[in-house]
Amino acid sequence: MTSTTVTFPSGDLTLAGTLTTPDGPGPFPAAVLVSGSGPIDRDSNMKRAQLNVMSQVAEHLAANGIASLRYDKRGVGESDGDYNAAGFFDNVADARAALDALEQQDVIDSGRIFVVGHSEGALIATELASEQPPAGVVLLAGAAQRGKAVLQWQAAQLAKTLPAPAKFIMRLLRQDLAKTNEKRLAQLEATTGDTARIQMAKVNAKWFREFMAHDPSESLAEAIVPVLAITGSKDVQVDPRDIARMESVAPSRFTGHVLDGVTHLLRTDDGPAGTKTYKAQMKQPVDETLLNIVSDWIQGYSDGADNGVEANHVGA
Repeated sequence: MTSTTVTFPSGDLTLAGTLTTPDGPGPFPAAVLVSGSGPIDRDSNMKRAQLNVMSQVAEHLAANGIASLRYDKRGVGESDGDYNAAGFFDNVADARAALDALEQQDVIDSGRIFVVGHSEGALIATELASEQPPAGVVLLAGAAQRGKAVLQWQAAQLAKTLPAPAKFIMRLLRQDLAKTNEKRLAQLEATTGDTARIQMAKVNAKWFREFMAHDPSESLAEAIVPVLAITGSKDVQVDPRDIARMESVAPSRFTGHVLDGVTHLLRTDDGPAGTKTYKAQMKQPVDETLLNIVSDWIQGYSDGADNGVEANHVGA
């Protein structure tokens, strides 16, 4: 396995990433790896959360004969730009630029390039499947509902996991988490600039407006390439039932999995669903079953497999 730092243009910006290739001469099948939301670098890390999702995916793919390109988001790491000013569709444009850059690498088979996206990256992969088709897309913990509905569902799940003392205090203060969240979402929808102050915190308002209005099911309905979707049964940021929603709208070859015990961080956790164990989960490896499903699926389609429409709901 060899890893090389590369740069590529996205509009007026220069983005930086890592090209990881297996041992051997190539040309290799490959994947663009697109991380989730937030100021995330090429390895899916940020200052307060070392997720290491895409670094592990890249290493696993390389060990199975598949190259990959992962990159820092604009304004993060070694990439140009301003993260706070970037909208959802700016991120889509950057992923498209990464796809173009990977196609130009001599060691890559341009006819066998896939897109693997996690969380927001899965939404971006869906856009690429309909706008500029790769050989196939992999959606890890991806949603099939409008972004605002996703945020509302997240808030409801988090409210369930609050400890009893916190719930008691909120009742004493007559605070309703759902109403507070709705107020915050309404404030974000009313913004017009790239950034805004919401509850004293600076947020990239442009991204939130575009994300909340975006319905990935519309793009998925236009996909003309094979789709693999995997969500964990303990995901509290994306509804695991979205796998079934994807299956109902995807016109192309679709394979869906709900992996028992897997969380939004793509790790297996034995405790109750929630975010309390996220810090501990980050120290654990990405679920091996998930990684094997991804590499096997890419290898299958790289070899010209056409298995038709398939849906597997594992542990749902």
